Amino acid sequence: MALEWPFKDPDEVLDYQLDWSGRLGEDQIATSTWTVPTGIVKNSDTNTTTVSTIWLSSGTLNSAYELVNRITTTGGRTMDQTVRIRIRAK
Repeated sequence: MALEWPFKDPDEVLDYQLDWSGRLGEDQIATSTWTVPTGIVKNSDTNTTTVSTIWLSSGTLNSAYELVNRITTTGGRTMDQTVRIRIRAK
């Protein structure tokens, strides 16, 4: 099931986060990758041991995008989370 992030204006450059602590238990994020569809731009991404962060820009007005964050953990697990973001003028 996809999570929903707040609307984004196509001219904004904003950071968005996924907090994985509820699913990790005692485990920690080792790596984090983002799959981003054409039409919205990933400027950069980072992670801590419990949170994945992505910076996004652009996007087509009145469109919705689904991004996937895949993490691997220090315990050897692989987890995915889909997030939906909609582009609206503000």
